[in-house]
Amino acid sequence: MPFYCCFWVVLGISVFLWSFSLNYLFPAPFFSPVLLVLIFFLIFSSFADDAGKMVYFNNPMWPGEAHSLKVESILFKEKSDYQEVLVFESSTYGKVLVLDGIVQLTEKDECAYQEMIAHLPLCSIPSPKTVLVVGGGDGGVLREISRHSSVEHIDICEIDKMVIDVSKKFFPELAVGFEDPRVDLHVGDAIEFLRHAPKGKYDAIIVDSSDPVGPAQELVEKPFFETLAQALRPGGVLCNMAESMWLHTHLIEDMISICRETFKGPVHYAWASVPTYPSGVIGFLLCSTEGPPVDFLNPINPIEKLDGAYLHKRELRFYNSEMHRAAFALPSFLKREVRLL
Repeated sequence: MPFYCCFWVVLGISVFLWSFSLNYLFPAPFFSPVLLVLIFFLIFSSFADDAGKMVYFNNPMWPGEAHSLKVESILFKEKSDYQEVLVFESSTYGKVLVLDGIVQLTEKDECAYQEMIAHLPLCSIPSPKTVLVVGGGDGGVLREISRHSSVEHIDICEIDKMVIDVSKKFFPELAVGFEDPRVDLHVGDAIEFLRHAPKGKYDAIIVDSSDPVGPAQELVEKPFFETLAQALRPGGVLCNMAESMWLHTHLIEDMISICRETFKGPVHYAWASVPTYPSGVIGFLLCSTEGPPVDFLNPINPIEKLDGAYLHKRELRFYNSEMHRAAFALPSFLKREVRLL
């Protein structure tokens, strides 16, 4: 019931009761305001409780904190074979994709994550031709890779087809990446896919996975990184989502240690601001296999000079060469806590 309707209903009831026999219980100046406030409070409280059940989506991040987004409407909610998939319209960040209760992306800030995780590795090597995306079912990473005209083939391995279908329906500006004829979609387990991938096939691999909990824990362990390294050519590059420096320094240190031992080439940690992610930032681990030297800190293949930089009639919103270099500037506390940096 709208607020103004509640007000007029309460006012009418109050005037009616004041006009009849209850008036003798209290003096007239006292009775009407008290009754009006009491009845209004009871009705409005009931209304707020009913409406408040889905007014805010409370995004649990990590123990001790959460981030809430006001919900305007629920657009989709179903259980896939792997996870619960939710899409809602928020009041401040546009449409939001949620998997198993965790925000994966919003229309407003997806650009920071998608652009950085794709262009940090691809702009660090000359003329990448073959790329693998692990995860990335929303299509945003594909959209960004497609800006690189040198790329001839893109494999993407996403385990949950529902994520792909939902993205195509509700996030067409991300899912446009699936329309690129260079894309070869594989629906299934990425670890199994990589076991059958030819050694040295890819110039770049981008791991756009969910947080490393449950089954996804495998994606931050040494056997998985060894499989990735085997699939990269000498001097090939990996960009792996690497959590928040404010919350996960031990995990970051473990990942860096594993990757330095596995890839043999340079390993660097970069970061970007994404407001709806835990602590408002997200990290990326950049690794290179042994071979032609890779300088991640300075883009050898700058996005500004690429013919496809404005593909899909969409300008880059977050990434540029200055942001590329700045992403590797780390705060003092992180350098102290992660001794390998």
